Amino acid sequence: MQKPILPKGTRDFNSEELYKRNYIINIIKDNFLRFGFNPIETPSFERSETLLGKYGQEGERLIFKILKSGDFLKDSNVDEIKELKYSDLSPKIVDKVLRYDLTVPFARYVVQNQNNITIPFKRYQIQNVWRADRPQKGRFREFLQCDADVIGSKSLMQEIDFISLFDSVFSDLKLSGCQIKINTRKLLIAICDIFDCQDKFTALTNQLDKLDKLDNEVVKANLIKAGFKQNVVNSIFDVIDLSKNFTDNSELLKSYFKSSEIGTEGISDIEYIFKYFSKNNLIKSELIFDIGLARGIDYYTGVIFEVTPPKNISMGSLAGGGRYDDLTEIFGLKNMSGIGISFGLDRLFLIIEELNLFPETPINSVKVLILNFGNDFSYDLIQIANSLRKSNINTEFYPDSVSLKKQLNYANKNMIPYVLFYGEEEKENLYFNLKDMISGNQQKLSKDQLLKVLVEN
Repeated sequence: MQKPILPKGTRDFNSEELYKRNYIINIIKDNFLRFGFNPIETPSFERSETLLGKYGQEGERLIFKILKSGDFLKDSNVDEIKELKYSDLSPKIVDKVLRYDLTVPFARYVVQNQNNITIPFKRYQIQNVWRADRPQKGRFREFLQCDADVIGSKSLMQEIDFISLFDSVFSDLKLSGCQIKINTRKLLIAICDIFDCQDKFTALTNQLDKLDKLDNEVVKANLIKAGFKQNVVNSIFDVIDLSKNFTDNSELLKSYFKSSEIGTEGISDIEYIFKYFSKNNLIKSELIFDIGLARGIDYYTGVIFEVTPPKNISMGSLAGGGRYDDLTEIFGLKNMSGIGISFGLDRLFLIIEELNLFPETPINSVKVLILNFGNDFSYDLIQIANSLRKSNINTEFYPDSVSLKKQLNYANKNMIPYVLFYGEEEKENLYFNLKDMISGNQQKLSKDQLLKVLVEN
């Protein structure tokens, strides 16, 4: 007999977990709507050429690939397959891939629907994505992303609005102390310009992206292995330290990047954002400038975001995002700058549960169970249940005429707060016998009285 086992990195969710997940999703969704985003959905898989080559070396290896349908090896021989490298073999046997994120499919959607959407176009999307990552706490192979993007505007007002959106969501979740870290890819490009190592930009971003996982000294050593000189690495980490207190060190940072036009532009962008929040404080979050923030995805070109949990919580980022200027150009549509953010539902769930911030949630939405006293009452039970449901009272009837003890035990195990007795005496005397399962109190009620009690409690 085959033992039922889930694939690694996937999960089942029980009712209580789903109530809690939906609590978070509804808060995020309400905020997306409040900030002017409207929903779209895209397929769970895309053509391989749509996604491959968009995420950099680290992201590329995590994409789940789908084998071509049918006998995809019919025109190949074993010797030929043995000689092929993986990179050469993959296009021969794969033509579709599972969604790695929601941003590249969104860019494809925009290009395909450019004549039917109004620019700037704002959308939110809450759907599953898949990554062939090593499962660990807060990291799964199938997980839900909650994205919001604006495409068709280069205004830095959008960056400010997304920071406000982060804070609004955390405020509604009652989650204090999150750090909204920002940087701009322009400054990372400028660093490579200043030290004449433009060819090492990818190595720089890949290593800086590991700062939340590896010790600084390990990252420094990795940069030296990648070809950076020791004095350059020291200088990079000096400026990273300076950036974390932008208010006090803004003039020093301006001086550091003054020889680079794109660096001066990057500092100006950060200054514009901080100037707004110096007069309009965030409610629950802290805004931090960190030049060490890199975001390991290739398509980012401007301001980037990453949200880390409160300092007493050991976990990776809760949300992230950034500006991308050239993503739609890959699909043939130029001059369409976009910016977006994404919340990681699973890590938010773990943190809110750890901090005991979830409201009291039922494991069952049913408010009243109608007890079953035999076939003579089956039509009455269905009719009563439907009548209560029309009054928006979640109602269930016990389908089988079994012992009263078993039926009451069912109600207790499912935490149903009320049970309704309706047998010969109740039917003959035109009343309902309602029992409160917590207090044990019972009441004989008319139909109107029954509705009143169930609606008010």
